[in-house]
Amino acid sequence: MPQRRSHVAPSAAQTELAAALAALRESSDAPIEFPADVLAEAEAATAPEPDLDLRDVPFVTLDPEGSRDLDQAFHLERTASGYTVRYAIADVPAFVTPGGAVDAEARRRGQTLYAADGRIPLHPAVLSEDRASLLADVDRPALVWTFSLDAEGAVSEFRLERALIRSRAQLDYVTTQAALDRGEDGPAALLPEIGALRIEQERLRGGASLNLPDEEVVTASDGTYGIERTSPLPVEEWNAQLSLMTGMAAASLMLDAGVGILRTMPRPDDDAFATFRHQTEALARPWTTGDYGDYLRTLDRADPLTLPVLQAAATLFRGAGYLTFDGTAPKDAIQAAIAAPYAHATAPLRRLVDRWTLAICLAVSEGREAPAWARESLDQLPALMQESGQRASRLNSATVNAVEAALLVPLVGSEIDATVIELRGERASVQIADPAVTATAEVPSGAKPGDVVRLRVVRADISRGEVELSAVVL
Repeated sequence: MPQRRSHVAPSAAQTELAAALAALRESSDAPIEFPADVLAEAEAATAPEPDLDLRDVPFVTLDPEGSRDLDQAFHLERTASGYTVRYAIADVPAFVTPGGAVDAEARRRGQTLYAADGRIPLHPAVLSEDRASLLADVDRPALVWTFSLDAEGAVSEFRLERALIRSRAQLDYVTTQAALDRGEDGPAALLPEIGALRIEQERLRGGASLNLPDEEVVTASDGTYGIERTSPLPVEEWNAQLSLMTGMAAASLMLDAGVGILRTMPRPDDDAFATFRHQTEALARPWTTGDYGDYLRTLDRADPLTLPVLQAAATLFRGAGYLTFDGTAPKDAIQAAIAAPYAHATAPLRRLVDRWTLAICLAVSEGREAPAWARESLDQLPALMQESGQRASRLNSATVNAVEAALLVPLVGSEIDATVIELRGERASVQIADPAVTATAEVPSGAKPGDVVRLRVVRADISRGEVELSAVVL
């Protein structure tokens, strides 16, 4: 799907929107400012220098442009039998004292929240954007996963070590994708090859990826807000495969040790599959053969009916949660979309649970017992992550709604075209191309997903994040 970006012009609507977004951030029930004791402890935090020195390995990071909280760095190498993948993760456990002020505040926050007018970080900036972040051209402690892959991209062996690294460059997705498209050599040159092999391994496992287009609130250089709607670049999907591989390795370590926390998702039941199959038939893109993951991989992202199909498929990716265990490994530990046991292990600067996963995995790798602090608090994590996830979802939804309302304010009373995504009784979820807005609207009788319908903008309330669209009878 091509990129769509719409911005609110500087106006009274922009002023009202800025006030509405600030109010949302303040009322998000998330702590914004860090208490003084947390800041003081973070400022004083230091990590012991690891015994293993991997600064000669030319790691690089790959993130959205301008990122400062860099959780991962990679180094890719071809070998006689396949590949070596080194994946370094920010060593947050080395900086956070269990039971200390930073630890307590992180448990209260759960994860970094992303608001239109700024982030609400999990950790103070001195850690998340400086000392613990894998920034380029500085020495950093890291937890380094080393994977040996065969020629088909399957993992033959792996290990986890605490090491000192030095990233050589901070790459961004757009620039890196362009360089790869031009066939340039560079630190990410093997990423398409390894990523494609890992995607094939996912297919062989029976895994599935949804990869819905992202809808993100962005800020222009002139300070105006807007909506950017894009599909993930190929380089993002290839990079994600490194993270998925690491999460599966972490899960296997914890399952073998009989202690840890997994990210789980139940496999859809027969009724859910039957409903989805019926929806694909109604959209004239029938799922007739193969696993649902194979079907989703065949969809043409340029096809206007792909988005309605992906929206329908979203019902198959529900029920994700966390499962803790200590003493006996769970029998049903599969994350259905990945089709393997899986753990969150690659974003400790931005997500609370990853610190537990990494601390346990490192101990297991070194032949030690899992840390007492991690075992004692394991059972608290699912509720903490669920609460922070709900908070993030509410803030994101309210933010997008406010910006979309502001985009439509100048069009109140006008008619626009929109594509039907999903029918909801007498109403439907629709997508407007320009401005980039997704909303619920009345649609003409007989409209089907994929149809383009004519709508009138009746009302747009920025403070409430509400829009009203009615069908135009032609």
